[in-house]
Amino acid sequence: MLSVIIPTDGVERTAVATLAALVPGAAAGVVREVVLVDRKNDGVIERVADVAGCGFLAVQGSRAAALAAGARQSRSPWLMFLHAGAVLDSGWIEETSQFIQGVSLSGHPRAGIFRYARSPYAEPSWRETFRSLRRQIAGPRADQGLLIARDHYDQLGGHDPERSEARLLRQLGRSSRTLLRSRIVLV
Repeated sequence: MLSVIIPTDGVERTAVATLAALVPGAAAGVVREVVLVDRKNDGVIERVADVAGCGFLAVQGSRAAALAAGARQSRSPWLMFLHAGAVLDSGWIEETSQFIQGVSLSGHPRAGIFRYARSPYAEPSWRETFRSLRRQIAGPRADQGLLIARDHYDQLGGHDPERSEARLLRQLGRSSRTLLRSRIVLV
């Protein structure tokens, strides 16, 4: 049903945190495959992918190039893009299933973006408060994850390796994206 593409920079801790949050989705049959796309390619993420049973792809270039390469390799009709270190809350499985079903039945292409939540373990600071306020005003950012049908992704041209990954969010616009109730915490 769903392929998850996770670009990494060779950091095991953040990749494992994201993979752990996806295990219940795989057990429920929502997650069909996970592709770890490593831009550093020092062997660390390749070992993580092997142990976790994920696909692995080494890519040189921008994060957008890594996302595009992962999307090309994936096989599912729906794509989920998550940054390494992004941890979804427990309600994401049911909401994702409902979102996919609703979009499929409506015939109107839409993309889902997870709701940003500050880590409960983060030290409160003015900097973090400012970042949170900026997110509310400017709208969602690329690190909040993206859930999109492959057909819609291809129709939009996907991630352009020469540009920012946020370009795809801007191209979607407010009218064709939905802010999901499920929260995402960045580790």
